[in-house]
Amino acid sequence: MEKFREVLNLHLKHRNALGYCLVSLLTAGGERIFSSVVFQCPCSASWNLPYGLVFLLVPALALFLLGCMLNGSTWRLLTGCCSRGSREWQRGASVCLNIGAAALVTPLIWVAVALLGGTFYECAASGTKLAVRYLCGNSNSNCSAQLPLVPCQQAQAPDMKQLQRKLTAHSQMLGWSLIAIVIIVLLIFTSINRCWSPVSYMQLKFWEIYLQQEQQIFKSQATEHATQLAQENVKCFFEHSHPQEYNTPSIKDWQKISSLYTFNPKEQYYSTLHKYVNKKQKSQSSTASEEGAMVPVLGFVDSSDMNSTTDL
Repeated sequence: MEKFREVLNLHLKHRNALGYCLVSLLTAGGERIFSSVVFQCPCSASWNLPYGLVFLLVPALALFLLGCMLNGSTWRLLTGCCSRGSREWQRGASVCLNIGAAALVTPLIWVAVALLGGTFYECAASGTKLAVRYLCGNSNSNCSAQLPLVPCQQAQAPDMKQLQRKLTAHSQMLGWSLIAIVIIVLLIFTSINRCWSPVSYMQLKFWEIYLQQEQQIFKSQATEHATQLAQENVKCFFEHSHPQEYNTPSIKDWQKISSLYTFNPKEQYYSTLHKYVNKKQKSQSSTASEEGAMVPVLGFVDSSDMNSTTDL
């Protein structure tokens, strides 16, 4: 589970060709193991359809939910959301779209690979009345009775192999169609996203490097500060002494650096922490300081935070 979580984390933090290929290979391998070791079609007219759909769609749903849970933007959006105003809820809608789009990739890969294999689809389709009418017609009662047994190789019909090949062909056609649709939509979404980018390609690269370094340094400094504070409190407890004063950020300070990121072309900040540090000494109100347009291509800013490394 931990290794799988690390791979999904890598995919969510680095949405590039390498990340997609890695997740695709692992998802395909997991589906092959599932279909060959775990899956056992009941070969029953009443059970084939629900059993096949469960194995086809429930793992995809689980992967989608895991993708949402492992995305740092999810917890940045949800933490304290009930106490925010309507302005934060409007910004959150755009973040939710980005989270959902990123989390959909892995389950769609699962469904596509499962359809190409054909095992789940053959079991599910063989138990439907539509498949009986399409493959057997209305006159062949023996075929309709034998069709649910085709996935288990138990059918006595002379054309059993032909029926199985038709089911496999249907499944693979759906699989390739889904792959084509996903690639086209992903290409269009990425192109539009980059087309509306307010910054250049090289600045985006610099931005990603900055966020990685800020996250590492923040975690290191937070660990050091928390350790010193804990040591002082434990020492005072056992020695009955007064603790030394530590400058820990206030609740309002934590809320400001945890808010959703907004981009303002007039003020170039690379994160909410960067904005907070520079705005701290200025006289602008918090509402004025957060004015700016939510830009979809900059959604990686909210996901590159401490939440992405938090254990489930």
